Amino acid sequence: MRELFDSHCHVNEEKFDEDREEVLARMAEHGITRYAVIGSDMATSRACVEYAKTHPAAVCAVGIHPHEAKGFREEDLDTLAGWIRSGEARAIGEIGLDYYYDLSPREIQREVCRKQMELAWELGTGVAFHVRDAHPDMIDLMKSMRSHRTPGILHCFSGSSEIAKEYLKMGYLISFAGPVTFKKAPKLREAALTVPRDRLLIETDSPYLAPEPVRGRRNEPANVRFVAEKLAEIRGEDPDELAAYTFENARRFYGG
Repeated sequence: MRELFDSHCHVNEEKFDEDREEVLARMAEHGITRYAVIGSDMATSRACVEYAKTHPAAVCAVGIHPHEAKGFREEDLDTLAGWIRSGEARAIGEIGLDYYYDLSPREIQREVCRKQMELAWELGTGVAFHVRDAHPDMIDLMKSMRSHRTPGILHCFSGSSEIAKEYLKMGYLISFAGPVTFKKAPKLREAALTVPRDRLLIETDSPYLAPEPVRGRRNEPANVRFVAEKLAEIRGEDPDELAAYTFENARRFYGG
């Protein structure tokens, strides 16, 4: 059986409280042997840290999502740093810019993202980015921090092949989730052809964005196999090979 690494999910959150053991069993059944649980504010980041302590297959990232940027406090940086330094968390994330919902003012989103990118640079750790309807500003911010950039993942990539190329020029990894399987996603399929093997990741972002053929249901990490199979089809690659190199890419980013 091929091994798969779901590079971004939220299986530790309350939507899985009633049947988490069954979800984990389905993951094992379908070869998902590693996965990353990702924080979006200080509370969920702390929960990710605690979850990863008791689930050896999991790694975690901690950070403040653009939706939550308005609640940022300077002392949060010390807490995030502590988790990274202790090895309890493997990356800063998910951080970034989201202009689709604008749940935090854009200038605050940019400032909080910048501070967390600087923290990642100080700590020598990677970053998981959330970017929605904000690629030009995100690219500008990344370019302005040319000397303070660390490895990063564009999680649940939503841009064009041209935008993908801009991130690739800066050395970032690009991760695809359920939307790449949707019938009306030519832009994402074109972008998927742009990404070299050593920069490609797969994810579910579960419980969100369930892929075809389970679209419309609660998503779960076992469904990352559908993302892998669709990407292999799009790219004309063997599914086992794609599983192997995306697994290695995620393992390398998260440090084992």
